[in-house]
Amino acid sequence: MGNTNELTNRINERYSSMSKGQKLLASYITDYYDKAVFLTAAKLGEVVGVSESTVVRFAAHLGYKGYPEFQKALEEMVRNKLNSIQRMEVTYGRIGQDGILDSVLHADMEKIKGTLEKIDTNAFKLAVDTILEAERIYVIGIRSCAPLASFLAFYLNFMFDGVIQLHTSSSSELFEQMVRIGKDDVIIGISFPRYSMRTLKALEFANNRSAKVITLTDSVHSPMNLYSSCNLIADSDMASIVDSLVAPLSVINALIVALCMRKQDEVAATLETLEEIWDEYQVYENDEIDYIDDTLKMHYAKIGDLDV
Repeated sequence: MGNTNELTNRINERYSSMSKGQKLLASYITDYYDKAVFLTAAKLGEVVGVSESTVVRFAAHLGYKGYPEFQKALEEMVRNKLNSIQRMEVTYGRIGQDGILDSVLHADMEKIKGTLEKIDTNAFKLAVDTILEAERIYVIGIRSCAPLASFLAFYLNFMFDGVIQLHTSSSSELFEQMVRIGKDDVIIGISFPRYSMRTLKALEFANNRSAKVITLTDSVHSPMNLYSSCNLIADSDMASIVDSLVAPLSVINALIVALCMRKQDEVAATLETLEEIWDEYQVYENDEIDYIDDTLKMHYAKIGDLDV
């Protein structure tokens, strides 16, 4: 998985040529990677008992241009290793109770900005074309990604006939729903750390059946990209009590809008038919919050006519 073991390999390869202070840093990072990832160069030096300049030289010795680049490599290494308790400890350690709303909203804004900077527009266009050309569209997202998959499938259903959202509690059930997938179909897999093995298996199965595979995940080094021909990358938060899926949802919104623009006539016709159905079967009328009974409307109209 690319960078996942890159940092460990660099440490092992260069360990014998390290100074005493650098060896202390290497040992700390190997044992406490989950804490080291969130420390500044100065703080890491303080914790280990070396100077900040030793930390910077350590990053350079490993072949990184600076401490920020080293820290990114460390983030990649631990991305899939933090458990829920560690993530909660990190979050509570970073944010005071009074600053939670402000911190979370600003963090989500930064994730959308980061996604905008790094997403591959050619991959996005390829995803749109691939979906438009597909005979059937399979969508899979498990656990915290399930709402994203549901949201995407809901809107795809307005535009396409063969949309199948995969629901599963077991691998056998998953493959049963995919038994007809083939070369004319596409599967969209959504997964963020900690990555879902069932989603990965579904993408592998689709790839083996020559179906097109589109992924929405957090990194080019994500295991989800092993079987994909088109990777959509969106930032998510690995160090949080809950998974921040704001940026992935924005990418999904953009995908839906792009598809709608390409299928305007079909979408308009579908919505027109649905409006007639909703009206005929009173799907919305009685549920609307601002619904006012006609007799009340007439009553208020009469009062309005009075000269008071």
